Amino acid sequence: MKKQTKTLLIIAVIVIVAAAYFYPRLESRKSNDSAVNSAGAGSGAPSSLPVKVVKLERETLRNQLSVTGTIQPNESVDLRTEIQGLITKISFKEGQFVSKGTPLLYLNDDELQAQFQRLQYTQKLFESQENRQKQLLAREAISQEEYDIVLNQYNTTLSDLKLVEAQLSKTVIRAPFNGILGLRQVSEGSVIGTNDIIANFVNIDPIKIEFSIPERYANMVSVGSPIYFSNESSPEEVMGKVYAFEPQIDAATRTLKLRAESPNKERKYLPGMFVRIRFVLGETENALMVPSESIVPELQGYKVFVVGADNKAEERKVEIGTRTDTHVQIISGLDVGDLVLTTGVLQAKTGSPVEFTQIN
Repeated sequence: MKKQTKTLLIIAVIVIVAAAYFYPRLESRKSNDSAVNSAGAGSGAPSSLPVKVVKLERETLRNQLSVTGTIQPNESVDLRTEIQGLITKISFKEGQFVSKGTPLLYLNDDELQAQFQRLQYTQKLFESQENRQKQLLAREAISQEEYDIVLNQYNTTLSDLKLVEAQLSKTVIRAPFNGILGLRQVSEGSVIGTNDIIANFVNIDPIKIEFSIPERYANMVSVGSPIYFSNESSPEEVMGKVYAFEPQIDAATRTLKLRAESPNKERKYLPGMFVRIRFVLGETENALMVPSESIVPELQGYKVFVVGADNKAEERKVEIGTRTDTHVQIISGLDVGDLVLTTGVLQAKTGSPVEFTQIN
């Protein structure tokens, strides 16, 4: 009896130890199986894709380019003298605005004045001789040849006077147009030649804006096309108009060079300034525009995703038109009121549920 009791006790101890060892592991396995089953049940029910959409409306499409350009003066010249001479007087101030024809600088003209005075005396002498010879010829007291000699001397003297007058006019340097004088490069008392620059002289009202556009837009350019430009010193946009463009494409850059004109009464823009230009090529009324990020390129063209029935994504094939910096024109494939996806485009699939937020 004692032996049987001992055996039963040993068996009971073994059972208890085995239960203590295996029971926690069984519970853990059940928990894992439950978690797996729960995860499997969750994956079977697809969740909605959060996206942002825009509602299509008709709007005015302004086909425009964003390019850069350079301010140029309306007129610009380096003032020089036509003859060599000694500067006797400078009558302008640096940075001064002067009108066309204003005297700016005088050269020594003593020798020319002496020549001019001598020719005036000679001209008076020959003029009186010509009058006497004409009277004698009328009375046939002299021959025609004698009269012609005196007349030729008189006319030659008149020509010499005009030549000296022209030389005298070159001793005074005048403003060739209305403009502003730059920094002076010469001083009174110095002798200058035809290669010496007196000062730079510019007209900056109006100003010219020079820029280039890609050749594919060349047929859309016309005289009078508006542009809007600004720079760092004046961020406010100013309007100008194209007044001329090159009759050929630059073969090196494949661009067309244009020039526009704009008033500059306050002289805010100076020649050489860098400007940002918004060049308006044309306008299209009632255009359908979508953000560029909504367009998905394919081998056969382009597509977009819209919110369809039951808030599910729907694929649409589209034909695109003009592109701007941020939007693309839709020619066909969409209608007014369609909700076009702007985010989640790469994750969206036809029939997948979406949760959308409309943006302006």
